[in-house]
Amino acid sequence: MKKLKIIFMGTPEFAVGILDTIIKNNYDVVGVITAADKPAGRGQKIKYSAVKEYSLANNLTLLQPANLKDESFLAELKALNANLQIVVAFRMLPKVVWEMPSLGTFNLHASLLPNYRGAAPINWAIINGETKTGVTTFFIDDKIDTGAMILNSELTIEPQENAGQLHDRLMVLGSETVIETLKVIETGNVTTSIQEDNAEIKTAYKLNKENCKIDWTKSGDEINNLIRGLSPYPAAWCFLKDKDTEQSIKIYETKLVVEDHNFEIGSLICSKKEIKIAIKSGYIQLLSLQIAGKKRMQAAELLNGVSFSESAKVY
Repeated sequence: MKKLKIIFMGTPEFAVGILDTIIKNNYDVVGVITAADKPAGRGQKIKYSAVKEYSLANNLTLLQPANLKDESFLAELKALNANLQIVVAFRMLPKVVWEMPSLGTFNLHASLLPNYRGAAPINWAIINGETKTGVTTFFIDDKIDTGAMILNSELTIEPQENAGQLHDRLMVLGSETVIETLKVIETGNVTTSIQEDNAEIKTAYKLNKENCKIDWTKSGDEINNLIRGLSPYPAAWCFLKDKDTEQSIKIYETKLVVEDHNFEIGSLICSKKEIKIAIKSGYIQLLSLQIAGKKRMQAAELLNGVSFSESAKVY
């Protein structure tokens, strides 16, 4: 059995779940690398990454390089004398970093590679209507998410599951898969498989304002999947126009109602407790939403204080 001395690299909450499991399984984590502190929110207060918060609470050696090629950072990294590096939701590493440890550097990615390489694999699996996804561990190479695969594990995506719920389940599955990967590396019996590229591979593009906007002319399933796949963050959105006012709204939870109607696509149909939006095959019923400048609310709660005209529509 090889004695592992691990450096862990990661930034968000997803990475914390994995790091915590590694620590609780009594592996020797000699250092943690996370993103530099940055101002966030309206007050521009300095915000620590989730991994930094965890590392400080657990007295782990922490490095926050602004530049991963910086000579002083590379010297500090080398001095930690690790023989393995683990990367979870961090950034692309230069070759000088991922080549440093004798046992290599492996990444945990939240998809069944080679599908959904990229920044937002959990979101895109739901947006594209997949019924299964999973996690993959692989040795890093000089491209993004293309290295030789070590292990993968899959799970079923539930019909109404959103990205937040799937994130939490994949974090647990990812933790288990990382521990299995460490056990294989400890024994020295690592076998890998090369990722095969083909034209059918789906990509997990970075999310932006454009690809998070709802197109109400699409099918009910496509609209519903987009909303689930972006909930609770960053959230699907659209414009709401009512008389002379126009504002953006975020939509978090919906229900598809298949029904014939004669309304124009995008029309808002409201009762005392329900908000529905007309689409080709029926309606998207809004269950949870947020109007710009207000807090997130259930539809019935919103209708207590806001009323819409018959001409109100979304686009």
